Formats: sequence, C-alpha cells, structure tokens
Amino acid sequence: MDMHTVVVGTSGTTAQDVIAVARGNARVELSEAAVDALAAAREIVDALAAKPEPVYGVSTGFGALACRHIGHELRAQLQRNIVRSHAAGMGPRVEREVVRALMFLRLKTVASGHTGVRPEVARTMADVLNAGITPVVHEYGSLGCSGDLAPLSHCALTLMGEGEAEGPDGTVRPAGELLAAHGITPVELREKEGLALLNGTDGMLGMLVMALDDLKNLYTSADITAALSLEALLGTDKVLAPELHAIRPHPGQGASADNMLRVLAGSGLTGHHQDDAPRVQDAYSVRCAPQVNGAGRDTLDHARTVAGRELASAVDNPVVLPDGRVESNGNFHGAPVAYVLDFLAIVAADLGSICERRTDRLLDKNRSHGLPPFLADDAGVDSGLMIAQYTQAALVSELKRLAVPASADSIPSSAMQEDHVSMGWSAARKLRTAVDNLTRIIAVELYAATRAVELRAAEGLVPGPASRAAVEALRAAGVQGPGPDRFLAPDLAAADEFVRAGKLVAAVEPVTGPLA
Repeated sequence: MDMHTVVVGTSGTTAQDVIAVARGNARVELSEAAVDALAAAREIVDALAAKPEPVYGVSTGFGALACRHIGHELRAQLQRNIVRSHAAGMGPRVEREVVRALMFLRLKTVASGHTGVRPEVARTMADVLNAGITPVVHEYGSLGCSGDLAPLSHCALTLMGEGEAEGPDGTVRPAGELLAAHGITPVELREKEGLALLNGTDGMLGMLVMALDDLKNLYTSADITAALSLEALLGTDKVLAPELHAIRPHPGQGASADNMLRVLAGSGLTGHHQDDAPRVQDAYSVRCAPQVNGAGRDTLDHARTVAGRELASAVDNPVVLPDGRVESNGNFHGAPVAYVLDFLAIVAADLGSICERRTDRLLDKNRSHGLPPFLADDAGVDSGLMIAQYTQAALVSELKRLAVPASADSIPSSAMQEDHVSMGWSAARKLRTAVDNLTRIIAVELYAATRAVELRAAEGLVPGPASRAAVEALRAAGVQGPGPDRFLAPDLAAADEFVRAGKLVAAVEPVTGPLA
C-alpha cells in the first residue's frame, strides 16, 4: 500500500485525491473538522427522528413508498432493508479502481456534514478503504438518478458485513470474514444512514475523473503521433505557425499546434521534399490535426470544470442544511456528469478516427509520397502493417458506436416516481471502453509512424531529435522496427502499453520541454 495519506475534510477534495485513493492505494483519514460536522448533523437527524412528524429518509419509506410512516421499532430494519434490496446489480464485476473511487467519493460527501451519518460510519468507510477491501460491484444496476443506487448499495452491504468483497490479496470472500480479518466491526445502520450511503453520483464522477486523467495523456500522445505522421509523410509544418492559430484562438487548438511544432523542431523531413511531388496542401488528417485534437482538449477542459463542481458538491437526499433544516432535493440527478461523459466519448471517437486516417495514408503507396506499400519489407511477399490498420479500423468503428449518447435515453422507474433518469453510469461505463480502445488506436499510429520515419532515415532523411527520441524509447521497450513480416500482435501490445503508461510523452519531453 502507498503510504501517501489523503485527509478528507468537509470540503476541498480534488481530482488528484480521487486518483491517489483509486489508483495509488493512498490511505484515507478524516479531519477533525469533518468529524465535528458529522456529529453536529447527526444531532439534527436524531432530534427529527424523535418527533412524531414523518421526515423523508428518517421515518418514511423510500421513492414511491415514501408515503408510509415508519415507527421507531422498524427504522433500523428499514435502513438495512434499503441496502439489501438495492444491492441488486448484475453482470461482470466493476474494476477495483472504480469501486475505490466510488467508496472514497461517497465518504467525501458523508464527511461534508450534510448527510446526517454518524462519525463511526464514516470511520468504518475509511477503514475498509485502508484495509484494501473492495466490495463486489456489478456492471448493471444504476440509472444515474437517485444516484448510482445499486453500485453504492453493494458498497454499503460490505460495511454491514454482508455480501461479497475482494480482499487485498485479490481473493473474493464473504464481506463479514474480510472485516473480521482486519479487525473492522460491521456498522449497524440507524435513521437515514442506509439512504445516505446510496444516494450519490459517486460512481459516474469517479469514472469521469479517471477518464480525464487518462485522456490528458492520450491527447498529448496523439499530438506526438500526428507530428510523427506529418514528418513521415514529408508534410509541411508551416500550418502549425502560432500566428495562424492566434487568429482562431481556441485554446486547445493552439496548445496542440505548439506541441506538434516542438516535436518537429529540427526535422530534416518537413516541408523540404515536395519539389519532386508538388502538393498545394497536406490532407486534412495531417493539416487539421491541431483543430481536431484541440477541440477535444477544450471539451476535456469543460468536463474538468463539471467534475470540479461535482467534487465540491454534497449529493444526498434529503440533506442537512446549516440552519438545521432537513430538506428533500433533486441534486442526485446525474445529468451534468452524464452529459460530459458522453461529450468525451464523442471526442474520443473523432480523435481515433483522425489517427486511423493518417495510419491508412502512411500505408497507401499512392498517398504516402514514396513509402513502400503497407510499410512492408518486400511488398507482396510481406504484408507489412496491412492488418494492423484493419485492427485499428475495427477499434475506430467500435468508438463510433460508443459515441452514441447514453444521456439522451431515459427509462422511468420506481412506479413513475423516478420518471426521468440520467443514465450517467452507463455513459461512464462506455467511456471507459472508449478510452481503452483509443489508447490502442494511438498505439497503432505510433507503430506505423515510427516505422515510416525509420524508413525515411534509411534513405538519408534525418528526422528531428524528438522523433528520434520516440523511436529509440519505443525500440528499447521491445517494439521492433522495420523488417520482414513477423508475429505482429506482441509488438502492438507493447506499443499499447508504451502509450498507456505515458512513456511516449516521457520519451519526447526531455527534447521538447513539457508538452501541454
């Protein structure tokens, strides 16, 4: 376990905190201010619970059953029952990092002091995270309204010592056994606590935060591969001039153009070899790379703004307000998060599409300006990268299907009480697949572009220092260069890992300086 510790207060949780806990196994602690806020809010809930008047979530049923008043003797059972009944997920298990993000973000909201949960429940949530216990959460069960109900319910079930969870050794066992093995006492839920543990956008938000972390690396990587492809195609870097992008001042466009220009600095291939085969302009997939990559970057910035607002939110229903009121609300609706999750799936598809078009151009002898067909060693005897492009095209086609928005759909539930839902969890799940596939698509372009650059170098054309650094690092990672046909899948897998781990960006930045 990482010894880094994230302190959860009443506010101030950052995206970096989420990444540290979800992916870095950082420890979690509650601040004194958070414990005090939890205790103060709990006093308000206890006072309301003692009154004869029904209060939603405290002394009533839930959803379409909220009209029933629940007596004192049944309220503990009520809270247990909502967790058990709502833990109704199905399908494959959700990834460990997603579940850790889900639990941590729910703890963040609980610690705000707006939910009425007792401090000991929050401490147990932190203890489960710190023990490396991961509840078994399933793919299907959330409509993204009233929060991510089923996923959060499976997490709450673990706090009660019920259901199944994965231990730090990766073995799935009964949750009660895992809690006992780590000296954690299961919680006995009281008024409102079961509801408070279920009613948030934490799953979709956690996946949004992690997707943004991944896409930052991928957009920089795509700027690099676009520059490598431009170089290999003997394109011109004049279209990257800052003054051209200043007159259309989209921030992302300028950042991508600057990245590409720095990667191409010192190249002996760009803009100097068109006399033999004159071109008025390079193809759109080459010339317009900053415009496409940049528009995606700006969409990422918008999504970060939404994620930041959601991280600053306390999503529950009802909520405990500073003046002591406990009020029902609709803040659990996932629309703000669902929309940007879908936006990101759209830009991921378009980025993958333009990467594939450049790859295809590199392989086509009629458009590659002197490169061998399919970058093959002995075309006809060798097929070169022909089928690598097929694989890339299949991935792009999948990305286009994943770009269909989930948030445009809504299926009413809970006897029409919840008659409009966000489908934000579904948007987040398909975005994870899209990001995974986009990584592979960029890796294929990298594989083709570096091979093409090396073939140009063999002709005596000298690539730029950044390109040479990328090629050398990729070869050092075990990805082979030009030559006769060989078993290609291991090379592509290694290129995928190279991009995924941020090694492409790390390889060129010592030459270019930090890239956006």
